[in-house]
Amino acid sequence: MTATGHDEETGPAAEEPASAPPRRLRGRIAAVVSVIGELLITAGLILALFVVYSLWWTNVLADREAHKQGDTVRKNWAKTPTGPGALDTKDGIGFLHVPAMKTGEVLVKKGIDSDVLNEGVAGYYTEPVKSALPQDKQGNFSLAAHRDGHGAKFHNIDKLKNGDAIVFESKDTWYVYKVYASLDETSKYNVDVLDEVPKESGKRKPGRYITLTTCTPVYTSTYRYIVWGELERTEKVDAKRTPPKELR
Repeated sequence: MTATGHDEETGPAAEEPASAPPRRLRGRIAAVVSVIGELLITAGLILALFVVYSLWWTNVLADREAHKQGDTVRKNWAKTPTGPGALDTKDGIGFLHVPAMKTGEVLVKKGIDSDVLNEGVAGYYTEPVKSALPQDKQGNFSLAAHRDGHGAKFHNIDKLKNGDAIVFESKDTWYVYKVYASLDETSKYNVDVLDEVPKESGKRKPGRYITLTTCTPVYTSTYRYIVWGELERTEKVDAKRTPPKELR
């Protein structure tokens, strides 16, 4: 009651400002935003799973396959334990050992196509510049492997320093190379690094070289990382396959 004895009129309910959207429209906008948010979260989870698959699970699968293929090669060697064997086989020509990269033994096969390297192995070039093989009297034994995913056998290539050992194991011979030069970034179209005499490494005369190549920076394939080594000596494989001192 007012002072005059009449009920105070409360008047009609306060109206929303004309500029404010109706409640129904605001509700629809909120629902759309909510759906978009859920889709973004789902997309983020899918992306995270893809990263896990690419950088971890493919390593697991590739390592299993490489181990299986490596066992096959060693079993084939054991069937004829004496005398030199055919180096170039469909199962693999031998094993690369690079202590500084801490990847253990790496099976080496013919070719650098994805279907080869994705098996968690290293491959030697057949094109655009044909690789020499370790037993050749001169030439460049040029190899490639993944730096991330699919075994990532050359992931730690940047750890290699001049003087570090690179050892290739064939059925009957250990080939011991020593790193003498590296190139931390070059075009993926630069095939000169694979030449029989790799002049970009500073060499000018024929010799027995090894070249490791992989993608760089890590998790990209924009450029190539190169490491060169030169054969220091060979050792015959004994009955116990005693490794050279660099691997002990």
